[in-house]
Amino acid sequence: MHGAQTTASELVGELASEIRGKVVLTTGVSPKSLGATFVETIAKAEPAMLILAGRNPAKAGQTADAIKAANANVDTRVLELDLGSLAAVRRAADVVLSWADVPYIDVLVNSAGIMGVDFKLSPEGYESQFATNHLGPWLFTNLIMNKILASKAPRVVNVSSDGHRLNPIRWDDYNFDNGSTYNPWRAYGQSKTANMLFTLSLAEKLGSRGLQSYSLHPGVIGTHLGDHIDWDEGMPSLQAVDRALGNKEGWADFKWKTSDQGAATYVYAAFDPNLKSHNGTYLEDSHVADPLVETVKPWATSKIEAGRLWKLTEKLVGQEVQY
Repeated sequence: MHGAQTTASELVGELASEIRGKVVLTTGVSPKSLGATFVETIAKAEPAMLILAGRNPAKAGQTADAIKAANANVDTRVLELDLGSLAAVRRAADVVLSWADVPYIDVLVNSAGIMGVDFKLSPEGYESQFATNHLGPWLFTNLIMNKILASKAPRVVNVSSDGHRLNPIRWDDYNFDNGSTYNPWRAYGQSKTANMLFTLSLAEKLGSRGLQSYSLHPGVIGTHLGDHIDWDEGMPSLQAVDRALGNKEGWADFKWKTSDQGAATYVYAAFDPNLKSHNGTYLEDSHVADPLVETVKPWATSKIEAGRLWKLTEKLVGQEVQY
């Protein structure tokens, strides 16, 4: 039985035959990130190619070097991808589509993200956490979808968080009144809710064409994601949001995981063959999360909210995507 202590290394051992020969594109792979831990761990099971996408190609290159050191047989490729800019996302998608020697992508793992940052607008004028964590990955995924659907067993994994508990989608004010009502944790919550709803829509729209899609909470891990946060202020401000919402997390300490434990649910979501009957679901601790006992908010699992978000996102990115 898998649980909070399960590691990515253990799951790669169990699922090696599912990983072997796969082409996997992962975003957010700078050294010491969970994305990097994921790709470095699955490299041991002989995937055909690991495509490493990141805002900083030099950092993604360091992870490529670590993969080569672990397994020289694995092909790697670095892709420059800045998810905070829709124009940059379109450029990166064009690059992927131009690779004649990569006719399909078996698994896309959208792991890149930002958390709890000060208010800022993206180049297109959207709150930066919503832009980087949702709009960018939504557009990138849909622009390269033909290559994903060309796989025999395509999967899209969206890394969300139990932080989705902090806010539903703010339908009429996703930009927090241009910053005047901004709270970095509520904005993070909105973006993580969006990851779960996007997952639900992909399963709904493309499940009949063989696509499996899962969202997940990796756990609380000491990566660089929160380096910019002064936790003497950040922790009370996070607790205040949780307490205002009546969430148990407002009175609890973080339950820490190692990077190997944090990347376990990535491996489970990307490769476990027994998940098929749970398409579109949200996972944690390498199992399907149970809303009766785990933190799974109804606003992040509603098909109505998912349909609404798809339409809103089409409007914000300026492109209709119909399947």
